[in-house]
Amino acid sequence: MLTLQPNYFPLPSLQNFKCIPSISFSRRKSHRTKPRNFSSPPTPRISASSAAETSVEEKRSVDGGDTLPEGLSREAMPRHVAVIMDGNARWARAQGLPPAAGHEAGVRSLKQMVKLSCMWEIKVLTVFAFSSQNWFRPKAEVDFLISLFESVLRADIENFVRENIRLCVIGDSSKLPKSLQMLINEAEEMTKNNTRLDLMVAVSYSGRDDIVQACQKIAYKVKDGLLEPGDITELLIEQELETNAVDFPFPDLLIRTSGELRVSNFLLWQLAYTELFFTGSLWPDFGEAEYVQALQSYQDRQRRFGLRDGAA
Repeated sequence: MLTLQPNYFPLPSLQNFKCIPSISFSRRKSHRTKPRNFSSPPTPRISASSAAETSVEEKRSVDGGDTLPEGLSREAMPRHVAVIMDGNARWARAQGLPPAAGHEAGVRSLKQMVKLSCMWEIKVLTVFAFSSQNWFRPKAEVDFLISLFESVLRADIENFVRENIRLCVIGDSSKLPKSLQMLINEAEEMTKNNTRLDLMVAVSYSGRDDIVQACQKIAYKVKDGLLEPGDITELLIEQELETNAVDFPFPDLLIRTSGELRVSNFLLWQLAYTELFFTGSLWPDFGEAEYVQALQSYQDRQRRFGLRDGAA
């Protein structure tokens, strides 16, 4: 996860980058005219790639679209990739640099991942930027992080409009300043019809809290006589989860950097059938080659969702 220290210095302008993310936060969900997919996880897929090694040399796809690294199949690409970005501070220490340098390098990695996700036609990228537990960090650090979020969002909102990226935020934003909440609402409204990539940012987020708030909403409907207890199903709960804001709410692939082997209270319900990829690379070192490795690992797997091999 992105972590920032009080002495972090402002980021350079992002205007010269294509398909660059910004970070925004809000519990308000934007709505599209297209119906969302709340069905069960997708039909199992068999790997379309058996290459022994991954090359980052790009090749032109058969339909003449954007380039894909050799060894990856466009038909087998995940629709939704989730990322736990971890290791900024450790990267900085290893380089003999202050923590701020690690966080700056981590932002560069995020920008590149968004750009590549756009190029490779991944539809949803969800990043764990700030957990609900992070509010217990020193006040100066939290205050700076909020200020940074606001400045980046204000500077780069037009980039999202131009690059056809939709901003969507999950998590409890009630602690954010009202001015920032208004800016977030504006950014989400301006990008709500964009279709190239849903960039979903988890801020002040807890997977357990997400499930609790979904259950509370359903409980109120039961109390008001709109539902019977027997009406409660998995589908109903999924419709109340915060990832309901995107068309593909279930990640196909979760990537966690820095060598940690846990999901840290991230998307607990949504990860039920997600393929997990853990890498020892620290987040600032996670670039195109590492992303290709994660995607090829995903494509080399057989997703059965509890079925037998060969079952439909």
